[in-house]
Amino acid sequence: MSDSWEEHAEGSKTTNLNPSAASFSFNPTVATFVPSGKTSETEKTDQDPGEKESKEVPSAVAVEDKMASASLKDDDDVLEDEAHRKEKIERVLTELDEEDGREHMNVVFIGHVDAGKSTTAGQILFLTGGVDDRTIEKYEREAKEKNRESWYMAYIMDTNEEERAKGKTVEVGRAHFETTRKRYTILDAPGHKSFVPNMISGASQADIGVLVISARKGEFETGFERGGQTREHAQLAKTLGVSKLIVAINKMDDPSIVEDKDAWSQQRYDEIVGKLSPFLRGCGYNPKKDLIYIPISGLMGHNMKELVSKDVCPWYNGKPFFDILDDVEAISRDPFAPFRMPVMDKYKDMGTVVMGKCESGVVAKGDKLMMMPNKVKVKVTTVWRDENEVNAARPGENLRLRLAGIEEDEVSSGFVLSDCNKLVPVVHQFEAQIVVLDLLEHKPILTGGYTAILHLHSIVEECEVTKIVAAIDPKTKEKKKTKFVKSGSICIARIAVEKPICVESFQSNPQLGRFTLRDEGRTIAIGKVTKIPKK
Repeated sequence: MSDSWEEHAEGSKTTNLNPSAASFSFNPTVATFVPSGKTSETEKTDQDPGEKESKEVPSAVAVEDKMASASLKDDDDVLEDEAHRKEKIERVLTELDEEDGREHMNVVFIGHVDAGKSTTAGQILFLTGGVDDRTIEKYEREAKEKNRESWYMAYIMDTNEEERAKGKTVEVGRAHFETTRKRYTILDAPGHKSFVPNMISGASQADIGVLVISARKGEFETGFERGGQTREHAQLAKTLGVSKLIVAINKMDDPSIVEDKDAWSQQRYDEIVGKLSPFLRGCGYNPKKDLIYIPISGLMGHNMKELVSKDVCPWYNGKPFFDILDDVEAISRDPFAPFRMPVMDKYKDMGTVVMGKCESGVVAKGDKLMMMPNKVKVKVTTVWRDENEVNAARPGENLRLRLAGIEEDEVSSGFVLSDCNKLVPVVHQFEAQIVVLDLLEHKPILTGGYTAILHLHSIVEECEVTKIVAAIDPKTKEKKKTKFVKSGSICIARIAVEKPICVESFQSNPQLGRFTLRDEGRTIAIGKVTKIPKK
């Protein structure tokens, strides 16, 4: 592969030409050059009897001029298409605002195993009317039969028998709820370290994270100490684009920590906040802007929809959980950017249906898109937003699209549905800025030849670090040439994959430009794509 690289600066403009305008080919049957003063056989038969036998053939310069004007004409068509596209997007956005102008947000629940993520998510659905009393009573009976009475709320999110029997979330649970101000999708991520890849797929779709912490004696310490999932989940969330974190300190009503008259312990709450804040600051979160702490009881629903009683928690002066969610400022997304939707899953249903989150641009029924990297043109025949069929959708929505023109076996997770005029780049290698977290004991250095598993949007691929370009000094930001780095370092590295993958630079499209590297079940590095090879 060529060693020429391009860096996509923010706001840089790239000219995208219509494929038909960007390449010219001469068909011998169409463009036949013959000596001046002579005519080809086809020309003779096409001539009128009244015309002269000899016909002047255009010169090479004239042909070139004609080609240039054709090119300009095609370019004009591209510009007209762009103007038409903007007009169409504005029309779609107006229709969507009239239909339902509320912003949509994906909320991922993360944290150590048994912190109460599924229970808290289930309580949210119950409080917003997503689950009726009869269903809750059924779940209570089932949990009692298994001698797990406190698990019944988790059954709302943990739907399969394996999850209910063991009390551990395996797959990323999905559910929807609404407030008067916003629409939400809950992504209930598994907390067990064996299912971190599933957690990554959930967090990669999230806009905001809820880090659930168990306040019970011993449980917070287990989750937070080295090897606990509280640390890894918080680091991964930041890498995967979760810019705001609500830290829900759960189980505040647990007998191991409550004070007189079942009052919630401020001492325990302050202790947890004091230990978490420096660590989360180290992950890249600004404690004043990006972090909100709240004490809750997920099982009982205290301090969630309504503010907790002053008798129970006299020292908390903040807002309840739902109000905090609604107050999180809107995430800026560009509806006029080229359409990008990484494919999370696919199935067959009267055509090929693909699932994913629209990361940029808008999509409407009838749109013609390109499935990358295999370059198959497709047409959108149906759009579902959450469970509802709609005519169009804005960026940030979880979508299912029924496509015509492609078979199910031609699509894989990690493929990207892309705007036809501005295709997503497809590469075999890229350059990235990497923060090395914790390398394995028996592989203590990162150098050329190191292999790991790359998690980038919905891609999970084996990769190789082919070269350490430079190490970066964390304080001065100076780059220094080196051949290897150790845990805790920041470096520029080149990463190669065997199969072509869809990647954009972090500055062009953050959702398609951030990644994690994992090795033997541990997250060893996080990074962002800085350069991709020139075409």
